[in-house]
Amino acid sequence: MSYAFPPGGLPDQSVNPEGTAVFTPAYAVIPAVTQRDIVTSFLPGWKGMRMWVLARPLSGFAETFSQYAVELSAGGGSDAPEDDPEAQSILLVASGAIKLNIDGQGHVLTEGGYAYIPPDSVWTVWNDGDAPAQFHWVRKRYTGAEGVDLPTAFVTSDRDVAPIEMPDCDGVWATTRFVEPTDLRHDCHVNIVTFKPGGRIPFAETHVMEHGLYVLEGTAEYLLNKNWVTVGPGDFMWLRAFCPQACIATGDGPFRYLLYKDVNRHMPL
Repeated sequence: MSYAFPPGGLPDQSVNPEGTAVFTPAYAVIPAVTQRDIVTSFLPGWKGMRMWVLARPLSGFAETFSQYAVELSAGGGSDAPEDDPEAQSILLVASGAIKLNIDGQGHVLTEGGYAYIPPDSVWTVWNDGDAPAQFHWVRKRYTGAEGVDLPTAFVTSDRDVAPIEMPDCDGVWATTRFVEPTDLRHDCHVNIVTFKPGGRIPFAETHVMEHGLYVLEGTAEYLLNKNWVTVGPGDFMWLRAFCPQACIATGDGPFRYLLYKDVNRHMPL
């Protein structure tokens, strides 16, 4: 398993600047080659960090979540990483190790480590190692429901959760679900989707859920609305509700991506 992350740096002067980035009313493609040093941000209350903002709530587009790729230098981190008490967070470690404390419970997450942090949690995150640490961070303001408890924090790893094969696909399409779909405490899912070479989504999914898809490894041809795009490690796809979507995995190895979607709640009227 591997976990792609923005490359940083800058391409050299021989590179064609036209590139493959796309922004439409239905979707955006932010290829890895565009995730460079000059588009990083820094947050107050942090030490030794930088981040790439891949998605943010955008009126008329995708409105429910933000998604970051965060890099911590040695000794970097924060005792107050979240400034919105209503926000929940999901973290996936791409490289290195982070020391995470959630409401007094300490954890060390290495490559592939996954954490769910509920709203109104007191949490900290630090890199105590000598090498940089990199992680993906998805944030969503939690939507409660009458009679439904808040979710509880948990920490696990991609390696410790068995992928579940999708039906009628001969084992070429599977989803690593870190939360049970029937657990109504959760109003969003952040899963890892895996296709073996040649595996596909055999229809154009068209649904109300918004998506952030960060390609962790492998390559594919991805259908977005009416257009096929070629994607690979580090490419990010940002989909608004009802954007038709499908894919066909290419190459010799698995095609895997981190997937966000909002679920399990009434639509606000």
